[in-house]
Amino acid sequence: MRLSELFTKTSKTVPADEEARNAQLLIQAGYIHKEMAGVYAYLPLGLTVLENIKQIVREEMNAIGGQELAMSTLQPRDIWEKTDRWDDAKVDNWFKTKLKSGTELGVGLTHEEPVVDALAPYVNSYKDLPVLVYQIQNKFRNELRAKSGLLRGREFVMKDMYSFARSQQEHAEIYEKIAGAYHKVYARLGIGDITYRTVADGGYFTDKFSDEFQTVSDIGEDVIYLDKAKKLAVNKEVYNDDTLAKLGLKREDLVETRAVEVGNIFPLESKYTDALNVYITNENGKEKSIIMGCYGIGISRLMGVLAEHFADDKGLAWPASVAPAEVYIARVGVSAEVVKFADELYKSLTESHIGVLYDDRDVRAGEKFADADLMGIPLRIVISDKTVTNGQVELKARTSNETELLTREELVSRLAS
Repeated sequence: MRLSELFTKTSKTVPADEEARNAQLLIQAGYIHKEMAGVYAYLPLGLTVLENIKQIVREEMNAIGGQELAMSTLQPRDIWEKTDRWDDAKVDNWFKTKLKSGTELGVGLTHEEPVVDALAPYVNSYKDLPVLVYQIQNKFRNELRAKSGLLRGREFVMKDMYSFARSQQEHAEIYEKIAGAYHKVYARLGIGDITYRTVADGGYFTDKFSDEFQTVSDIGEDVIYLDKAKKLAVNKEVYNDDTLAKLGLKREDLVETRAVEVGNIFPLESKYTDALNVYITNENGKEKSIIMGCYGIGISRLMGVLAEHFADDKGLAWPASVAPAEVYIARVGVSAEVVKFADELYKSLTESHIGVLYDDRDVRAGEKFADADLMGIPLRIVISDKTVTNGQVELKARTSNETELLTREELVSRLAS
């Protein structure tokens, strides 16, 4: 992408209507556009980051046998009534709408009921299980406190997975396999060392404990008690002597800290499959309940967490795994030699499948460098009359103050490797 062709522009002005640092930076850098509180549009660079996060999640879900599907956003009332979750007294933070006929519909907040309904024609025998299905989809939540940028939205992007097992033992094995995949996701995103599996309340999904994945952060809304040695934490909502005893944790080993929830997994037992009358027959031909689990990762929330966690006083600083480009080329000067060198390098890198943002604008060098820092691209390459004279480029990492001079061949070889 040439910046001269990109319709978005950076801004030095901090949005007055945003309290959250992640939203401020993403708006200033031209990654997102605020439609209203808790609702954001993803502009070209922001969409690329979002898609990169999705792809990491998708790869890890596929690696453990997940099958991707796409459920509808509009949901029929009757299946939610069967599970006793339609009443606002039970689930009060989702949007509902009506057809012209007066028929009420739900606007997707979660998909336990629709997934069970969709699988019902295909799951009849014990031979049909286990099944793991997931989707990556926009969700809608009637959020009262949409003040944290991408961390708490009314419309957000989420990966939700559902497992169907023949027994509690099989469910437990699947559950742990998915927990392991979550740890791989966070490691690939660069936050694996500060993200912990955290015991929490099951909410309206289950009367058992659930497991959250909490990233330690000063901006977190949750308080957790962390045993760093065991890499396990307890959410404040279930922090008591009984919980600690069940987990084999000691109060003196725990550190209180703030954190952001970036994922959760829930054991569901057979609550939803039984309510919707979906069963399997076992080896003896007898009817048997199906054991479910559900597993969520907030894709857009992760984008906000990464934006805020890796930022500094100059702007964003994306990890290479999700950045919208690997390299930012800052062309300094408009001489024929500089333009030719920069254009050829841009062509060479793109042909080598290296993501590039090429700043070919006729603006001051300082403005280009400031934009490179604000946008948070991992590597910056400067091409100027001075570097071209020596047949070199200046390379600098976003998070380093050190620069080095490389020939074009040395640069392409290093990036390609």
